[in-house]
Amino acid sequence: MKSLTRILTAATATLLAGGAQAAPIALGATLPAVEQKDQDGKVVNLAEAGAKGYTLVYFYPKADTPGCTKQACSLRDSYAALTEKGVRIYGVSTDKVDSQKAFKEKYKLPFDLLADADSKVVDAFGVPKTLGFSKRQAYLFKDGKLVWSDQEASTEKQAEDVLKFLDGK
Repeated sequence: MKSLTRILTAATATLLAGGAQAAPIALGATLPAVEQKDQDGKVVNLAEAGAKGYTLVYFYPKADTPGCTKQACSLRDSYAALTEKGVRIYGVSTDKVDSQKAFKEKYKLPFDLLADADSKVVDAFGVPKTLGFSKRQAYLFKDGKLVWSDQEASTEKQAEDVLKFLDGK
């Protein structure tokens, strides 16, 4: 009976932690060649999309929740400044296509949101998950190589953090 209790406890802990996960990608790493559908159901290959210029891939737990909305709106409100610096933006969560579409439309987000319901993108980046939700993180690539990451991504200061890095270059 004690061994059954230990097995169940270990299994529960693994599920709550999101299972075994790879470490987040490191500076200098190549943008993962992973494909996922955007809010319109169009397949996006991140490695191809981010091969030239700056590409910001940011992760958020759940569309249309308070912190995730602040993070997305931070990037929306600074979209002109970011695009002037050549930054292309992709938001990623484990939501489905219809949820991403509704989130994008509700908050008038000018960038694509990837619907990563099967966690292919989350896993390719090594983003930790809890109960199936990705942790909030951000990764900035230049010409397909990781040049900056934020493992504790801010909600309302996400754009400010990216712009500070870009202005320091």
